[in-house]
Amino acid sequence: MARTAEAKRTTSETSIAVTINLDGSGKGQINTGIPFLDHMLTLFAKHGLFDLTIECKGDLEIDSHHTVEDTAITFGQAFLKALGDKHGIVRYGMSYVPMDETLVRAVCDLSGRAFLVYHVTNTRDKIGTLDVEMAEHFWHSFAQAVQCNLHIELLYGRNQHHILEGIWKACARALSQAAQINERITGVLSTKGSL
Repeated sequence: MARTAEAKRTTSETSIAVTINLDGSGKGQINTGIPFLDHMLTLFAKHGLFDLTIECKGDLEIDSHHTVEDTAITFGQAFLKALGDKHGIVRYGMSYVPMDETLVRAVCDLSGRAFLVYHVTNTRDKIGTLDVEMAEHFWHSFAQAVQCNLHIELLYGRNQHHILEGIWKACARALSQAAQINERITGVLSTKGSL
């Protein structure tokens, strides 16, 4: 069964279309209008082995907030849809990613409950046109839409580019692991019988 989905969101601030294949090969076609965010989402697709297409037109003449937030919401909605009934998924995922002097850890639970823990120190305000503070907001909005627990921690690091790249790669790998199907799992991996 194909685990693919699409989601669309149109507001007075943004217009976004997302498609995802959880069992893809890492192809990313991303156009948010924020080049650094495009880079992060492209490497998310590559390192999670997701096929991901995102097309966004946002009010970037104001700032990056609406585009980043609404992209994360729509992306999360597509991801949740692609998970379907969650039968057979591993549910939990964890990844450590080093980027030169930086080490990042991401841990997730596709539990049906939304919660973000984000322990990251920012070393500068902007990378390109992306406000660095929006990285936390991206993952908060994504976790809410996917209804997952997501814990992101910078263990150490100085270079902001390395820090954010480590975060997106670690999250990609943790979410890919959690979304994998294990044939030994009957139904969902919960004593409650539902996620």
